[in-house]
Amino acid sequence: MEPKFWQERWARNQIGFHLPEVNSYLQRHWPRLALAEGAKVLVPLCGKSLDLMWLASQGLRVMGVELSEHAVEAFFSEQNLTPRITRQGVFKVYQAGLIEIWCGDFFALEAEVLVDCSALYDRAALIALPPLMRAQYAERLNSVLRPGCQVLLITLDYEQALKAGPPFAVADEEVKVLLGAHWALEVLQEQDILGESWKFVQDGVTRLEERVYLLIKH
Repeated sequence: MEPKFWQERWARNQIGFHLPEVNSYLQRHWPRLALAEGAKVLVPLCGKSLDLMWLASQGLRVMGVELSEHAVEAFFSEQNLTPRITRQGVFKVYQAGLIEIWCGDFFALEAEVLVDCSALYDRAALIALPPLMRAQYAERLNSVLRPGCQVLLITLDYEQALKAGPPFAVADEEVKVLLGAHWALEVLQEQDILGESWKFVQDGVTRLEERVYLLIKH
């Protein structure tokens, strides 16, 4: 999936994946991570998510990564924040208070900028990527995040043949294949949300499950 795909989605405001509220799974399960105040949290493919504000409200340093400059600028504008803008290699970095968003390709991040990450929050990254890129993304997490790092991961699972992604279906078995060798995995919650997702129903999908995982790096 080319970067142009997401650039065009944001430019056309085709952002059905954006939630107008803080994710309920994040609020319910994040306390399990028990992070110290000031810990650094990585949020890949963050868009303009309100989850960034919620994480910062917990006293955490938030490092979002987002390809679309349109999305980054919208975030700071909508939150009435005036960011300081700097350059870090190929990235344009917007920073205000405890929140910084690195505008650029997640796969271009250098490992050294992630060494102090204590946690990662993924609501919309893994499920935004087609299979080959999911494998590349998982390998990146496996290789650059330090032992003891924790991840709160949210996935969708449905019959992929019935509806084209994104968001893509990521089965529990795939999560285990991609991450199981490097992370301790625990399913915190499973929920069928088909009744809340009329677009999936219209496409003939009969099962739509969200799963919430806690991962801890070996």
